[in-house]
Amino acid sequence: MHDAWFFIGVFVFIFLIWIATGGPLRPLSFAGPALPQPDVLGGGTYLSLPRAAFGVGESNVVLPGSTGGGALRGGGSRGGDTIPPASSLSGTAFGVPSPYRTLVTISHRVSGADAGNPRDEYINMFIAQNAGLSLNVTGWRLVSEATGNIGVIPKGIETPAYGTVNPTYDIVLSPGERAVLVSGRSPIGVSFRENKCVGYLSTFQKFTPSLPRNCPDPSLELERFYGSNYIRDGECIDEVERVSRCETVVSAPREVSDKCEVFMEKYLNYNGCVAAHRGDPDFLGDAWRVYLGAYGSLWRNDHEVIKLLDFSGKTVDAFSY
Repeated sequence: MHDAWFFIGVFVFIFLIWIATGGPLRPLSFAGPALPQPDVLGGGTYLSLPRAAFGVGESNVVLPGSTGGGALRGGGSRGGDTIPPASSLSGTAFGVPSPYRTLVTISHRVSGADAGNPRDEYINMFIAQNAGLSLNVTGWRLVSEATGNIGVIPKGIETPAYGTVNPTYDIVLSPGERAVLVSGRSPIGVSFRENKCVGYLSTFQKFTPSLPRNCPDPSLELERFYGSNYIRDGECIDEVERVSRCETVVSAPREVSDKCEVFMEKYLNYNGCVAAHRGDPDFLGDAWRVYLGAYGSLWRNDHEVIKLLDFSGKTVDAFSY
């Protein structure tokens, strides 16, 4: 009996001490289970979703998962793998991040934004070298948060041809490739992938930015396609040497031989070049020319916010200026 009274006294004593130190009002009473921090767990990578950032932004905004300003060259990566912290976006939230964030980026500027002509207005889009997969970007959108203007990435054709109907397909970009997203309409009526003959298209149409002029050398084409006796046709050699790379020959000079005329009109143009070199390992380039089809300028000269949205409407990348 004495032992029972002893234990009751101990519990009463403890209860009085608990009440004296705050009892149920102590902060510890409201604390939930505690999750150890990464360093306690032994390190590792933790995904942090971006916060909705507000405030008048900078001229070159770095967003969570984006990779800073400036266009890539040669389809390379845009730097390290570290995701920058959230920053302001001219009074607009970044939005729900896309699973393609950091795998796909856009250059943080618009070339020709003040030109007032949609054919001169474009944004570069890049697929990271380490993306690990090809991406179907048809249906992705560029959106102006300032005006609500929208440009939708259409279908295209890998290798267009003159004088024929060009069926279009979804545009698929592989790691390391890029797309030039032009606001206006295509000079040839379709979005297309660059190739080693594409410079010939500049003969009759204007492209912004300019198409690469890396067509095969006309003199080397003469050696390859004229025939074994080309060296005897000195006049043909002289005429071909006057032809620049990617210069379309519509009609050969009258003074050249019939064989030279056939060569010049067959091979020194876009369709002839494609027919001759389509099977070359280096025929296809790493860039697409994608035309959003707008009749007017999509982006404002200033005070603009542009987002790249994937097919589900989630934000892949964005910037303001």
